[in-house]
Amino acid sequence: MGKIILKETDTRAPKSFDKTETKEKLEKILLELDDLQNLLYAESKHSLLVVIQGMDASGKDGAIRNVFGKLNPQGVMVKSFKAPTAEELSQDFLWRIHAHAPAKGMIQIFNRSHYEDILVTRVHKWCDDKTAKKRMQAINDFEKLLMAHNNTSILKFYLHVSPEEQQERLQERIKDKTKQWKYNENDFAEAKLWDDYMKMYEDCFENCNDAPWTIVPADQNWYKEFIIASAVKDTLKNFNMQFPGLKK
Repeated sequence: MGKIILKETDTRAPKSFDKTETKEKLEKILLELDDLQNLLYAESKHSLLVVIQGMDASGKDGAIRNVFGKLNPQGVMVKSFKAPTAEELSQDFLWRIHAHAPAKGMIQIFNRSHYEDILVTRVHKWCDDKTAKKRMQAINDFEKLLMAHNNTSILKFYLHVSPEEQQERLQERIKDKTKQWKYNENDFAEAKLWDDYMKMYEDCFENCNDAPWTIVPADQNWYKEFIIASAVKDTLKNFNMQFPGLKK
């Protein structure tokens, strides 16, 4: 992929997309995803890793709930990576990640991921550039391992929200009683580091793209979910799966 400049990349749907029509298409895609996921689980030859990254309030949780929430929970796993524990810090940075790589027949979703170790750590100067470059190579090798030796496809989404939309959503977490549980005072401090995060994300996109990134305009939830669901559907269809016959 060519170099991505996030400040030059749209955070909203193209004007040619109608909200009502797109939501209707999304509903049809979700029905198809249900069938495809059932087939993936039954055939058990492929697996899918979905990596979702984005700034605070970019809509990661909502995307996971609305795109994958109606699928069979036996075949879908979600892992949210928080700050590493003391035990995890005593291991290599991919140790806690590899344990959650998808088994054949499974869809594994990472809500944040191994990329935090070359994003937030660099923004806060916990990881120098030399170490970050080594980690990028390790990430590339890790993803190649999954793709080459476990028949795993990897979809990586960056939810591209505008700083204005982010601030509006963060304010909602203060005012809306149904969203106050999401409130974290530190989110506002992190938002002030916006430019640094954009720089680190752009470096990540440029150096860790063997499994390519999809930059998802995320100011409008209906469009964000349509893009993610469409990509998942197309990937599963390309597996050319078949139900296995009777076991002998």
